[in-house]
Amino acid sequence: MLVREVMTSPAVSVRRTDPVRRAIRVLHGHDITAAPVLDDAGRLAGVVSELDLLRGEFEPDPRASMLLPSASAELPPRQVWQVMTHAVVTVTPATDVTTAIDLMVGKRIKSLPVLMDEHVVGMLSRRDLMAMLARPDEELREAVVAALREQYPSGPAWEVTVRDGVAELRLPADEPPDPPAERVADLLTRTVPGILRVRHVAGR
Repeated sequence: MLVREVMTSPAVSVRRTDPVRRAIRVLHGHDITAAPVLDDAGRLAGVVSELDLLRGEFEPDPRASMLLPSASAELPPRQVWQVMTHAVVTVTPATDVTTAIDLMVGKRIKSLPVLMDEHVVGMLSRRDLMAMLARPDEELREAVVAALREQYPSGPAWEVTVRDGVAELRLPADEPPDPPAERVADLLTRTVPGILRVRHVAGR
């Protein structure tokens, strides 16, 4: 599975000179945890997350302690560039999803900007990946059947079942074995977003 089949596009973005409060409202309003930050030319300048935006936005509540909190001399950050992450890990639409997941785990990040020709064309988040894995088995089965029917409109007539994202392809007992067609069917099935594994079962 490739990133372009899972990513959210177009990406919801903010500008590096946007006020922090505007960025907070953008993330909250779109129910996202991070957004790419663009410079004046529309190029990627960084990424800003919920945690970045929370920095300095709250002061201690005097009701939580018997001691009065000391007044802070520092003003909270006012613009996105002051809190965003500048060193950004990115992927392309053609990146394999397994590579993207390795980056998320290794870098401990939740979202990856998707770049094509230096332009942000999408955002890949852990939520996107979870949504893909949550697709109902029947929906996945229909997608596999449609892909096979498009490639082989007049046969072979595979029987398709999907259980927990694992697809099983079975040829009817009266269908002669066709190894090249089986290899193509295997590849087509694996391209369906949400399919985790493919098994070939001997016909009854």
